[in-house]
Amino acid sequence: MCGALKICYFLFIYLLSNSLCGSLSQNMKIFDAIEHVNLYCNQINVSRLDQLDLSNNNLSDVILKFLEALPSYLKYLNLSFNKAIRLSYSKEPPLSLLCTHIMLMGRPYIFLLLAFLLMQSCVLQFSQSSNNFTDQSALISFKSQITFSPNDSVFAGGNWSTTTNFCEWFGVSCSRRRQRVTALNLSYVGLQGTISPHIANLSFLVSLDLKNNSFSGFLPHEISHLHRLRKLLLSNNLLEGSVPPTIHNCQKLEYFYLGYNNFSGGIPKELGMLPKLRGLYLAGNSLSGTIPLSLSNMSSLEILSLSVNSLTGPFPLVIFNLSSLTIIAITENHFSGTLPMNLCTQCPNLQGLYISRNEFSGKLTSQFNNCTELFELSLSYNKFDGSIPKGFGSLEKLEGLYLGGNNLTGNIPPIISNSSMLQKFTIERNNVKGGIPSDLWRLQNLNVLAFQLNDLTGTIPQNIFNITSLQYLGLAGNSLSGNLLLDTWISCPNLEILGLASNKISGHIPSYLSNISSLSLVDFSRNFLSGHIPRNLGNLKNLQWLGLSENQLTAEPGHQEHSFLLSLTNCRFLEKLYLSYNPLNITIPDAIGNFSLSLKVFDASESQINGQIPMGIGNSLTGNIPSIFRGLENLQRLFLDENLIEGSIPEQLCQLKNLGELSLSINSLSRSIPNCIGNLSVLQKFNLSYNALTSSIPLNMWSLQNLLFLDLSSNFLSGSPTSLGSRVKQVLLKYIVPAIASIIIFAALVIMRRRHPQCNMQIPGLRCSEESPDERPDIKDVVTKVNKIKLALHGNISRGV
Repeated sequence: MCGALKICYFLFIYLLSNSLCGSLSQNMKIFDAIEHVNLYCNQINVSRLDQLDLSNNNLSDVILKFLEALPSYLKYLNLSFNKAIRLSYSKEPPLSLLCTHIMLMGRPYIFLLLAFLLMQSCVLQFSQSSNNFTDQSALISFKSQITFSPNDSVFAGGNWSTTTNFCEWFGVSCSRRRQRVTALNLSYVGLQGTISPHIANLSFLVSLDLKNNSFSGFLPHEISHLHRLRKLLLSNNLLEGSVPPTIHNCQKLEYFYLGYNNFSGGIPKELGMLPKLRGLYLAGNSLSGTIPLSLSNMSSLEILSLSVNSLTGPFPLVIFNLSSLTIIAITENHFSGTLPMNLCTQCPNLQGLYISRNEFSGKLTSQFNNCTELFELSLSYNKFDGSIPKGFGSLEKLEGLYLGGNNLTGNIPPIISNSSMLQKFTIERNNVKGGIPSDLWRLQNLNVLAFQLNDLTGTIPQNIFNITSLQYLGLAGNSLSGNLLLDTWISCPNLEILGLASNKISGHIPSYLSNISSLSLVDFSRNFLSGHIPRNLGNLKNLQWLGLSENQLTAEPGHQEHSFLLSLTNCRFLEKLYLSYNPLNITIPDAIGNFSLSLKVFDASESQINGQIPMGIGNSLTGNIPSIFRGLENLQRLFLDENLIEGSIPEQLCQLKNLGELSLSINSLSRSIPNCIGNLSVLQKFNLSYNALTSSIPLNMWSLQNLLFLDLSSNFLSGSPTSLGSRVKQVLLKYIVPAIASIIIFAALVIMRRRHPQCNMQIPGLRCSEESPDERPDIKDVVTKVNKIKLALHGNISRGV
C-alpha cells in the first residue's frame, strides 16, 4: 500500500495471515468508516510511520492489538470519534507509543479508560528515560577522568559517544529489559587517570573490572553505594590511600580484588561483615598492622590473599576455622606463630597454603596428613625446625613442596617419591643431611629439584638424570662426592639449570653434556674435576652461564686452533664465563672477539696458559692481550690477573663502554697506560698493580666519577698526580669521612652504655651523673670533633697536602 490512498467506505480491513510486504504510508491520516483493522502475521514495514489518523470511524474491536505493531517513532495518533474500545491487552504497551500525541476527543469514556493507562505508562517511561540518562551521565563522567588511552582504542570513533546507545559502548554491558548498566569491563587496556565517584550512580552495576591499568588516586568511597555489586576487580593499578571500610555496605560483594596497588593502612575490620565474600585479594600493597579477627566471620571465603605487605603479629588461628577456604596466601609479611595440628581437619578443602618469608616456627609433624586436596605447599624461609615429615608422601595431589630457608634437619624421607604428581621439590638452605634418595627418579613429573646449601653427602644418583621433565637441578653447596657418571643413555632433554658448584665431585666433565641443548646454566665451580674441557660445549646454543673455576681442568692438547674457548664463541647468549684457577694450558685465541655481544663477565684469573713466552716460563697465562677484545661491547667485568701477560695495554679496551671492573694485576704489562682509559665512564674498580708500566698517569683518569677502587702500585709510573687531590677529596668526603664519623659515634655510644646501663632505660625523673669529658665523652663533643676532622681533611686536601 503505497501513496496517499483515500479509503472512505471500508468497514473492515482484514489483511492477516498473508505475505504482504513493503511499507505503509508514512502519513496515514485518511482512513474513514473503518470498524476493524488487523495487520498481523504479515511482513508490512511500518518502521517509518510517524502519524496515524483513524478518527471518525466505527472502530470498536481490540485496537491496542493493532497498535502493538506500530513503531516507536509514532508522533501523532488520532482515535477520536470511534466506538468503545476494549482495553484487553496481551502484554505491556509500548511505552514510547503511548507517550505520543494521542487524540481521543469525541468519546469521553474512551478517554477516561486510556488516560489512566497512558498516565501510568508515561510515568514509567519518564522514569526509565531518567535512569538511562543517569547511567549515561555516570559513564561520561567516568570517561572524563581518563587522561590517557593507548591509541585511543577504547574511545575511538563514535565509541563512548552520546550519538550511540551507551549499551553498545566498548566494555559496557546492560540488562535486556531495563537497559541499565550491569557490568563495566575495561581491564588490560592501559588506561590512565582516576576513578570518578560518579561511577556510584550506576545503581544496577554488578561487576566493575578495571584491573591491569594505571588508575591512580584514591578509591572513591561512593562505590559502597553500589548495593548490587558482586565483583570489584581493581588489581594491578596505582591506587593509593586506605581500603574503604564502607565497602561492607556492598552486601552482595563476592570478589574484592585490590592487589598490587599502593594501598596503605590496616585491613578494615568491617570486611568481616561481607557474608557472601568468596575472594579477598589485597596482595602487593603496603598494608600494615594485624589481621582483624572479624575476617573469620566470612563464612563463604574461599581465597584469602594478603601476600607482599607489611602485616605483623601472630596469624589468627581462627582463620583456619573457615572450612570454605581453598587458598591462603600470606607470603612476604611479618607473621609469626605456629600451624595448628588439625589444620586440614578444619580446612578440608585447602588446595594451596603459601606462608613463605614470614616468621612462623615450630616443628612440622602431622599438620598436613589429612590435606587430601592440597596441591601446593609453600613454607620456605621461616623458622621451622625438626625433620621433614614422612606424611608428605601420602599427599597424592601435591604438585609443589617448598621447604627451603628453614632450620630443618634429618634426612630426606624416601617416601616422598610416592607423591607421584610432585613437580617442584625445594629444601635449599637447611641442615638436611644424608644422601639423596635413589627413588626420586620415580617422580616423573618433577621439573624443579633444589637441594643446594645443605649437608648432603654421598653420590648423585645416576637415575635422577632419567627424569625427562627435569628442568632445574640444584645441588650446589653440599658435600656430594664421586664421579659425574653421565652417559649416552641418560635422557633429560629439558634440563636448563645444572648447579653442582661447591661439592667434592671428581672425574671428568662428560662429553654427553653437550647433547642437552636446553641447558642455559652450568656451574661446576669449586670441585675436584679434572681432565679436558669438552670442545663440543659450543653445541649448547642456549648457554648463558658457564662456571668451571677452581678445578683441575685442562684443554685438550694439540687442538689450539679448535680449543673449547673457540667453540664457546658459538654460544650466542653466553653472558658469564668463569675459567679461573685451572691449568688450562692454552693461549687466548684471536677469535675470542667472536664471542657474542651478550658476554658481560670473562674471568680467566690464574689460568696457567702457555703462550708466547720463552720455554721454561710456564704455569701462567702468557702472550699479548688480543686486540679483538674491542668487539665485546657489553663486557662488564674482565679479570686476567695473576698471569704473565706481556706487552702493552691495547687502546681497544677503551671501546668497552660498559666495563665496570678491570683487573690486570700481577702480569708483565709494560709501556704506558692508554690516555683513553678516562673514557670508561662506568669503571668502578681498576687494578694494574704489579706490572712494569711506565710513563705518567693519564690526567683524564681522575675524571672517572664512578671509580671506587684504584691500584697502580708496584709499577714504574712517574710524574705528579696533580688532579689526584680533588678526586681523593671527593672519595674521602663521600665515603671515608662518613664511615669514620659513624665509627666514632658508635664507639662513643657503646662506651656510655657500658658505663651507665641504667641510662638506656626510659625511667621518668632519672638523670645520669655528669662526669668529666675524660671519663665519659659527651655526644655533642663527639660531633664537634668529627666536624673538625672533616674540615681539616677538606683544608689539607685543598692545599694539596
